Amino acid sequence: MQIPSLGLGTFRLQDQIVIDSLRSGLELGYRHIDTAQIYGNEAAVGQAIADSGVAREELFVTTKIWTDNLAAGKLIPSLRESLEKLGLERVDLTLIHWPSPGDAVLVAQYMDELLEAKRQGLTAAIGVSNFTIAHLREAIAAVGAGEIATNQVEIHPLLQNRKLVEFARAQGIHLTAYMPLAYGKVLAEPVIQRIAAQHGATPAQVALAWLLQQGFAVIPSSTKRENLASNLAASGLRLSAAEMAAIAELDRGERVANPDFAPVWD
Repeated sequence: MQIPSLGLGTFRLQDQIVIDSLRSGLELGYRHIDTAQIYGNEAAVGQAIADSGVAREELFVTTKIWTDNLAAGKLIPSLRESLEKLGLERVDLTLIHWPSPGDAVLVAQYMDELLEAKRQGLTAAIGVSNFTIAHLREAIAAVGAGEIATNQVEIHPLLQNRKLVEFARAQGIHLTAYMPLAYGKVLAEPVIQRIAAQHGATPAQVALAWLLQQGFAVIPSSTKRENLASNLAASGLRLSAAEMAAIAELDRGERVANPDFAPVWD
């Protein structure tokens, strides 16, 4: 299964705001939509999809199972509820949003149920999000690396997650980069700005192109049509080896998403 390399994130977008963002995005050509149970916007995302007129088979829709739904017997009913909100018979990809806080629920427990959801036709593929190397090892032991379509984690020039990336790639597991612009922090970096000026591009396009050229999928979000269009155009930007290396030197472990229930990071 091929995950579209450039998707449209919906984190923190609610109600009419997410509907408007998706309407613009779908009109511009986005076909990969990323949502989650905890975002509280699945129904609005579903409405935007229904109103768009885009054929279902053209879309790639991802949702994520929240931590409250990882205990035995909860995951599949929660996914059915997500599908009802989205107005879909199945999603293309379902992820475990975070490992169970404190590992109160074993990885094997919820990965087995997620695989069963796939067998029942509720999702075309399964994967994980915010999994450390230790959690990935457990997930691989439970369902096999071949069943894990992606690990969606925070990756951007300021946090390159190299140990995790190296391990995932060694196991043949694809990576999706969320927070690819680190809430705009990346855009203020002089190196990024210099490269953008040399290409007649925006700093956001440079940061996204840097991720795309490494084979990551990226899911930036925006409420502004011009930014959505600009981000989409990042796939056409090619950076030189020297430019890629210069951006790689910006890594300083600056993590944006680090809630109190997060695992111990690699």
